[in-house]
Amino acid sequence: MSSSDAYKRQVMQDLAGGNKEQLEDVDSTENYQSFDDFAQRTSRDERHQLFKGLHPNQVPTSQMEPELQHAIAQIKPNERDDVAREFFNHLKKRGLSDRDLEKQLGLSTHHPNRMSADDVSKLASFAYHNHPDVFQEVLADQPALVKFLSNPVVGAALGAIASKWFGHR
Repeated sequence: MSSSDAYKRQVMQDLAGGNKEQLEDVDSTENYQSFDDFAQRTSRDERHQLFKGLHPNQVPTSQMEPELQHAIAQIKPNERDDVAREFFNHLKKRGLSDRDLEKQLGLSTHHPNRMSADDVSKLASFAYHNHPDVFQEVLADQPALVKFLSNPVVGAALGAIASKWFGHR
């Protein structure tokens, strides 16, 4: 029997006998130095789990829309392009073409690399209100947007979601 098999057998015997070794509890909120650190070190699935609680029922559209405008205006143009592209890709899977969205939302263009911050804000607001799951997916894929959300209600909702999420980790 290999040493690996012997080790596995010993572990299983210890567990069956009620012997267990506990790891130290680590406060996961201290693992991240900043939001950028969180965005870089968490997986997309972890971020999706965190953001899935962000929904129009928790933060009214009337409070989220100005917050999105403010946040989108502050992200770098190349990140803004990526955010717009993500929204278009996800909404296209729902049968909404970029040209239809351009007309419906009054966007200046349907090309993500030519969109203004206002265009991307309209797209984000549309997704938040009409397709919250798409909004959550894009936040998980493009977390740069979240660090600029500063409304206390939005912050409180994210804080509550994060607290619950960190508690389950």
